[in-house]
Formats: sequence, C-alpha cells, structure tokens
Amino acid sequence: MNKKSEPILNVPGVVTLTLALTALVHVLRVYALTSAQDVDFLLYFAFIPARYEASLLPSAGFPGGVAADLWTFVTYAFIHADVTHLTVNGIWLLAFGSAVARRFGAIRFAMFFAVTAAAGAAAHLVTHGGELYPMVGASASISGLMAAAVRFIFQAGGPLALWRRGDTRAFLVAAVPLVAALRDPRILTFLGVWFGLNVIFGIGAVAFPGVEQSVAWQAHIGGFLAGLLLFAAFDPVAADRPTTRH
Repeated sequence: MNKKSEPILNVPGVVTLTLALTALVHVLRVYALTSAQDVDFLLYFAFIPARYEASLLPSAGFPGGVAADLWTFVTYAFIHADVTHLTVNGIWLLAFGSAVARRFGAIRFAMFFAVTAAAGAAAHLVTHGGELYPMVGASASISGLMAAAVRFIFQAGGPLALWRRGDTRAFLVAAVPLVAALRDPRILTFLGVWFGLNVIFGIGAVAFPGVEQSVAWQAHIGGFLAGLLLFAAFDPVAADRPTTRH
C-alpha cells in the first residue's frame, strides 16, 4: 500500500467522540427541547457563577445541588450557543486536539480536556462572581490544548516539520521544558498573539461576525495557563534530559 495515500485528516477517536458529543448536545437542544426545557438544561449543565454566590441564589436555589456545582465545571464545555460557536470551536479542536490526542492517548486527553475546562470555569468564576449569565463552550479546553501543543509542535522532527505525512513519531518528540519554551521566540510570538487576540475580543474592540454573545476571555486564559503548566503531568513521553560528559 502506498503510504502517501493515507488521509491527511486521520482524526483520533477521542477527538471524533468529543466533536460528536458536542454536536449531539446542540442538536438535542435545538430540535428536541422546548424553550422551557432548554432553560432547565442550561441550569443543570451550563456554568453559572451565581450558583456559587449564596447571597444571590434564588429562594429555591439552582437545580442539581452539590453534584451540579461540581459537574458544571466540565459539562458547560459540551454546550454551545449556536452553530457558528460550535463550528469555530470544532475547527480548533480538530487542529490542536488531534495533535495532543495522538501524543496523550484517549484517557489522558479526556482528563486533560476536563481539567482545563475546570480551570477555565474557575477563572471565569473569579472574574464574574455572582453573574447569572451562563457560560458555555469548549474554548477553555481548546485553549489548554493549544498550550499543550506549543510544548512539542515546534520541536525538531515534530508535527510542524515538513513532509511528515502522518508519521505518528512526529507527535512523540521530546517536549521542550517550560522554562526553555518561554524563551523560544516562536512560542513567545504565538503566546503574544494569542493573549492579545483574547484581550481584544474580550473588551469588544473586535466582534465575531454573527456572534452576539460576549467572549469569556478570562476562561480562555485560565484554560491556557492550566494547559501550559500542567502539560508535564499528563505527558507520557519521557523528557529530553541533558547528558553530562565525564
């Protein structure tokens, strides 16, 4: 068999499953739930900062109790505001999630997705305490995946090397140590552009065409920082340790 015939978009199963789940959630909300039921769904599964502010809670409280207080730190990532929101996040998840999934494997990828989602929610909670407006979307986790990817995609022989053509070894190169990563001009440029765009979109200087919802940029940054700092804890590839000559 000619190896050049391998498809370029050979998406890892865990990424396909994540995309399918987010799409299914959106389809069910649009076509299976009434408006009232959709509100209830968001109260159970979206991330709502007011849930954690006792003085602002409605007399009956939010549904789901303590369990929902915990699971909404992750479940909000599988809910999207509209098709545009879902499509944009799906494209970024394909791009960065596929690279990280090939390196981490399915279980580590799923755990990393959940942890960075929770970190994004925590950052949103700190900066939006008491807010009743629900936060939804996988952007915090995708931001964490971006941060994880920059730790290895720029390495020699990594995914960005020319003519890799689906070579899985490219995704298993030794990652650059965090301190060294923060000295790499390519990574610093990526970080500068990424943080700058989030701040610009967050303050409303630029709007996404057709998107009326505000951008939860603090959650993006929370997920990104978690991905950058926690990458080594999830990475199954041995670190490239310098050798000492005697």
